[in-house]
Amino acid sequence: MADNILHFNIAVGKNKPETIINKAATCPFCEYVHLKNILAREGEFTLLENKYNVLSDAYQLVLLETRYCGKDIPDYTKEHLHALIRFGIRHWLAMWNSKLYQSVLFFKNYGFMSGGTMRHPHMQIIGLKTIPPEKLYEKYNFSGLNIAERNQVTFNISTTPLIGFHEFNVKMNLDLGGIDDFADFIQIAVRYIKNHYHQKDISYNIFFYKLSRHIVAKIMPRFPTSPLFIGYGLRICPDDLETVRAEIRRLYF
Repeated sequence: MADNILHFNIAVGKNKPETIINKAATCPFCEYVHLKNILAREGEFTLLENKYNVLSDAYQLVLLETRYCGKDIPDYTKEHLHALIRFGIRHWLAMWNSKLYQSVLFFKNYGFMSGGTMRHPHMQIIGLKTIPPEKLYEKYNFSGLNIAERNQVTFNISTTPLIGFHEFNVKMNLDLGGIDDFADFIQIAVRYIKNHYHQKDISYNIFFYKLSRHIVAKIMPRFPTSPLFIGYGLRICPDDLETVRAEIRRLYF
């Protein structure tokens, strides 16, 4: 598996700010006047080059979702949410279409277990020059029990998770038909994770994938990863998927 390894610059990484655990630290993303290398702005959204390029053979961008800390996807109005997803996907696909990269990652970290370091609501877009898409996922990772479907957008709970336990997939056509429903289903998945999981202050990730004819968002809660996955690559599918599906339908549909 050496052909899907990214090299990390430790010297650069040591200088990155951290505001998730160190909540008293000043947030550099709230100080909009000091932001540099801005590529695009639209309302409260700002896309800029990442100041801390820790990955080799990669082009790293940060997408600021709001002006200030303190909000997250469950809090956004429909207007803000829809505009955010449209803005992010537009710039993500533009990097794909540039043909400068073999793959382009688009994802969100939230919380101290998510792998992120900044509390300010943001996403990241990373162009990879050396790693092709087939090294990043398997198509069966997006299959699951259907929760809802609207305007050719599907929302399911994974039966073949990427890591394990409860993972939610939202899929739409590559022509972006139904993109607002796509955004709504993502928001529902995050609301369920944050409001109805047994763990308080839970972390989560959202990962976006460009397939041949679809775009998929995978939303997953984050907590200590199973040692069976860490040591052996064994993914655990829980036995309560039907129960979780029924609960989400009762709460949100």
